[in-house]
Amino acid sequence: MKAAYVPDYCAAEVADHTAASILTLLRKISALDASVRRGEWAAVGIAKPLKSFAETTIGFLGFGRIAQEVAARLAPFGFRFLAHDPYFTGSFPRLTVTDLAGLLAGSDALTLHAPATAETTGIINATTLRQMKPTAVLVNTARGDLIDETALAAALTGGQLAGAALDVFLTEPLPEDSPLRRAPNLLLGPHAAWYSDVAVERLQSLVADEITRALTGQGVRKPVPGSTA
Repeated sequence: MKAAYVPDYCAAEVADHTAASILTLLRKISALDASVRRGEWAAVGIAKPLKSFAETTIGFLGFGRIAQEVAARLAPFGFRFLAHDPYFTGSFPRLTVTDLAGLLAGSDALTLHAPATAETTGIINATTLRQMKPTAVLVNTARGDLIDETALAAALTGGQLAGAALDVFLTEPLPEDSPLRRAPNLLLGPHAAWYSDVAVERLQSLVADEITRALTGQGVRKPVPGSTA
């Protein structure tokens, strides 16, 4: 019997969460909110520099199903898109496919959508962070393994990166002594991007369907790669 999984029960939710994180960072919503709570009233002083969305480039490390859903949600805002993905062979409006160096240097917001493999583990590290714009922001709703968390915390603390939003981590729950907890301009989530009431129902339904297929001798819908019959 093949092992099965359900990777598509929350694609829309993850895309929604990712797009919301990108927009929040680019418009500096959290910083503006914090400034008002401190008694300040200085929109330009807090927000500057701030590009218009039409002048802003969103970069995708990996351009699979979820990444394309994120791009579809962001497209109406007028963004330009960059992607680095050796397996992507299609097209998308206003998208330029580039190498990793071009992606890092050209992105105003970089969002990660790659699996954790030997090639991608730690791909965002001290060296690659130095290749990004100091005004850029980083979003990760994919895999915590993609980021060297100590290097990211140092980049945020040193002003080498303008901001980040993370919903996945190398160790979960996030350890109390993680340097990310002390890093500025960082939005932290408890691995929540997958969640909606409908996603929970969808997950339960899809799992039940796979069990039914297995017990009735039908082929499973989504076999785990490499699993045996």
